[in-house]
Amino acid sequence: MGGIAQRIATLFRTKANSALDRAEDPREVLDYSYQQQSEMLQKVRRGVADVATSRKRVELQAARLEQSSGKLEEQARQSLQAGREDLAKEALARRSGVVSQLADLRNQEAALQTEEEKLTLAAQRLQTKVEAFRTRKETLKATYSAAEAQTRISEAVSGIGEEMGEVGMAMQRVQDRTDQMQARAGALDELLASGALEDATLPPGRDDIQAELDAITSGQDVDAELDRLKAQQAELPEGGKS
Repeated sequence: MGGIAQRIATLFRTKANSALDRAEDPREVLDYSYQQQSEMLQKVRRGVADVATSRKRVELQAARLEQSSGKLEEQARQSLQAGREDLAKEALARRSGVVSQLADLRNQEAALQTEEEKLTLAAQRLQTKVEAFRTRKETLKATYSAAEAQTRISEAVSGIGEEMGEVGMAMQRVQDRTDQMQARAGALDELLASGALEDATLPPGRDDIQAELDAITSGQDVDAELDRLKAQQAELPEGGKS
């Protein structure tokens, strides 16, 4: 039993170490270990069955020898009744050999019976351990799957949080630049309204008031010129009109 348990433990450690080295799914390691333990349990059960079969064969042989011993004893009685002491001795001599063989078979049968009981107990204990491992395995697999799902969710939430943080920083930068441009635009409007900045379209030395006065004068000149042309037109003879 100790050797079987040791082999199971060795197989588990070997598979577990190689699996971890290859970064395999731990659930596969647990399933593999359970499979190995189940196979070991089946081997133990087959061993129990083999021992039980051998014990049964010895039992049948012993039963045949007992029949033979009884028959030889009866033959010895019949020989004595017939006055054949020589035949009676021969029958008893043969019976003595049969009884010796029968004793050996009974010893073998007892040894096999003891071994069968030990193996049966070992199989029962091993089955209990395998079933306990199976229950523990399924619990661990469920816990691992839940932790894996939680990790994925946590990573997703963390990624969204980081992305939103970056987006927030970008939005703040846009807002800051917008505020700066609005402040500059407001400052320019105030400078232009106060006259601190001259209109670049005006000739040097002229301000906006002078520009408006010049525009009025220019308009008066145009009106005077128009009146002059009308007067000239009126002085022309009627036939001179084109």
